[in-house]
Amino acid sequence: MKTENTPMKSISQNRRASFRYEITETFEAGIVLTGPEVKSLRAGQVQLQDGFARVDGNEIYLWNVHISPYRQGSLHVAQEPTRRRKLLLHKNEIKRIMGKLTLRGLTLVPLEMFFSKSGYAKVKLGLGKGKTGPDRREDLKRKDLKRELRRDFKGHQKI
Repeated sequence: MKTENTPMKSISQNRRASFRYEITETFEAGIVLTGPEVKSLRAGQVQLQDGFARVDGNEIYLWNVHISPYRQGSLHVAQEPTRRRKLLLHKNEIKRIMGKLTLRGLTLVPLEMFFSKSGYAKVKLGLGKGKTGPDRREDLKRKDLKRELRRDFKGHQKI
């Protein structure tokens, strides 16, 4: 789990995850990357929107996260932009995640990718349950109501 006092440099956020899923729990995991992929991350060339994580054996892999090839890199060593990448978690965390994924039918989605204080690339994963149409509409109504209340409150302060 992430401690709140460690500074981090955010690379990319998955804003659609909170719209599509109701996130119940978050985990912080390291990622196994190649050198050119890390350079692409430092340049901000990553998209998390279609990504998901899946348990394979006793390991967790990140699927469908697009990290663009490094432009200044070698042309004869091309990396697959959406290849699966191994995630680094403790065994007890992996077992806990596996149990929740199988019993409750939850999904493991990447929420944010960042560089930790020590310079390692990390991903924040969220266990989420997919929202249905009425759930999404309810969230949009709540969001609109909050926006209107904020707007009204600002209007009263100016008078």
